[in-house]
Amino acid sequence: MPKENQNTFEQYMEEMSKMSPEEMSAKIKELDQECICGMCPTYMGTGEEKLTFCVIGKSTAIEKENGCICPGCPVQIELDLKWDYYCTKGSGKELAGIR
Repeated sequence: MPKENQNTFEQYMEEMSKMSPEEMSAKIKELDQECICGMCPTYMGTGEEKLTFCVIGKSTAIEKENGCICPGCPVQIELDLKWDYYCTKGSGKELAGIR
């Protein structure tokens, strides 16, 4: 349950949908600083260089799931996300069926 004054996933998605491409890029760079994808067993050794798949969607380099650390990621917690394996399954928005 979100803490008082904390946005829900749906509220974050609404806010982000109103961002310009430049604002979205800046937000993704900000979230990349908190993202722990680079330490994930599914990510390591794939040659992938992108992060924050929970926001940007599936990786084109990652093909096999080898364990997921998404539930402990500060980005997942901050955005109130509920899923895992975003790198192979898609962004939180995609997984929630939000267009």
